[in-house]
Amino acid sequence: MTSLALPTRKDEAFRYADLSALDRVWHGLAPARRIDIPAGEQDSRVLIVNQDSVEVHRAEIVLQPGASLSLFVLNGATEYGRVEVDVTVRDGAHFALHAANIAGGKATQEIVTTVRHEEPNGTSNQVVRSVLAGQSTGSYLGKVAVARHAQKVDGEQSVKAMLLDRGATANCKPELEIYADDVKCAHGASVGELDADQLFYALSRGLDPASAKALLLEGFVMQLWDEAPADRREELIAETRRLLREVAA
Repeated sequence: MTSLALPTRKDEAFRYADLSALDRVWHGLAPARRIDIPAGEQDSRVLIVNQDSVEVHRAEIVLQPGASLSLFVLNGATEYGRVEVDVTVRDGAHFALHAANIAGGKATQEIVTTVRHEEPNGTSNQVVRSVLAGQSTGSYLGKVAVARHAQKVDGEQSVKAMLLDRGATANCKPELEIYADDVKCAHGASVGELDADQLFYALSRGLDPASAKALLLEGFVMQLWDEAPADRREELIAETRRLLREVAA
């Protein structure tokens, strides 16, 4: 159980959080889950946030030299969902995040990451997609920190959001903190709406408006799951499709 005081807006990592919802679960939160991937091993994990209206998931991940972890996250919390990961990348290790926020109504969903490249030759790749309807809020706050001696690091962040209604809000704060000289780090972020011409074409083929929107949104999100574990991929696809049809309705 956490004994720390509830965060405030002054805490950058909680600037966009639903603090009233967080307050209901804060003091009952278990410590962050510890995940240690041994040297040279490859692993994949899947997290689907859809069990409770308010969910907070936290993990501290350490990738030992040469290890690899691919993390697939689908955030579908109906009121407040926060996924927070702190990753340490050792020599030659690789971390990949494939994540989606899909929200409607007044839901608030957050993906918050800190990736620490503490040794040379590590790589990381984070891809986040948000689909937001109604008055929902979707946020990505991601920091990549490269230590002074961590040369030959390659870190990327790609963040895109699709707003279905004028009342929806997308927040994006990719951050690079680099102290090494020989690195490749980049980030890109964009916010947009469904293409009117594509939507018109889908409607002209006989689809109703909600189905047409959902179909176009599948093209925006589903590629996140291309490399998901085979035993969980269909579950990810089915839940993503359900959420997209809800927010497109």
